[in-house]
Amino acid sequence: MSNGIEVFNGNGQLDGARAWCHVMYGLHALSALSGILTSATVAGAFVFGWPSIIAVIINFVTQSQVRGTWLESHWRWQWRSFWFAALWLLVSGLLAITLIGIPFAFLAIVSTGVWVLYRVVRGWLALLDKRGMPLP
Repeated sequence: MSNGIEVFNGNGQLDGARAWCHVMYGLHALSALSGILTSATVAGAFVFGWPSIIAVIINFVTQSQVRGTWLESHWRWQWRSFWFAALWLLVSGLLAITLIGIPFAFLAIVSTGVWVLYRVVRGWLALLDKRGMPLP
């Protein structure tokens, strides 16, 4: 391809926008994994972990490179995954302020963590298969 979206260069190595997408999924996965392996929650590590924050910055800086391509759906998928997880953590924090809301906050945090893992795995697998992501 001549539009800069080519997956492999002449040496058979991964490069271009698709490589950046793999890097972003890898960073998000690293954050989620740290939530599984440490005392942090998956959702908390995903939103507040440096790897995911770096991935969101890369996403924002490189989004113009993929506008109008099938990869744009992956950029948006990751962007929405991060910000919806952040929103649900905010809601959970507000619920936790009240004594009655603590069980609901716990449930929301766990559910958000499972949802984050699903989004990272589903997105990365689709990228490996060179498929775009469904978006509303």
